[in-house]
Amino acid sequence: MELIIAVFALVAAVALYIMFTYNAFVGLRVRINEAWSDIEVQMKRRYNLIPNLVETVKGYASHEAGTLENVTRARGEALANQGTPAEQAQSENMLTGALKSLFALSENYPDLKANDGFLQLQHDLSLVEEKIQAARRYYNGTVRNNNTKVARFPSNLVAGQFKFEAAEFFELDEDEDAARRPVAVDLG
Repeated sequence: MELIIAVFALVAAVALYIMFTYNAFVGLRVRINEAWSDIEVQMKRRYNLIPNLVETVKGYASHEAGTLENVTRARGEALANQGTPAEQAQSENMLTGALKSLFALSENYPDLKANDGFLQLQHDLSLVEEKIQAARRYYNGTVRNNNTKVARFPSNLVAGQFKFEAAEFFELDEDEDAARRPVAVDLG
């Protein structure tokens, strides 16, 4: 009788472990999807700001058509890309590079740099970039938690049995030189 109770307790403990581990994986999957959705929302906000920015710059720098076309093309490609996080990161990196050249272009036009509409768009874009970074950090943290659980024993047995897999990180290229340079402060 004691053996039957011990076997039943062991089976119940294993079943509870499987149930809790399965539910943890489901929770992680939901958090990953939610975090990715947050990234997509911020990227769409970014995409919506870019045409206004391009139009504002056109008024001041109409003969810089190549730069404006690159920004417009990169925006279109990023907007159309519905691939994996790595594929989307590649499109985002191209768009970021195009925007950097657009803002570098604005340095040559003092009237543009002083334009209230341009300054507001630049500020709004900066805020969206910060939100994208925050959403990306949350997403990648959730992916890290999921991937750790998928790889660790004994949860890896549950993951394998129920087809839970490691998720893909969303990694953007960071300008290492820019991160090392001191921040320029303009006091007036």
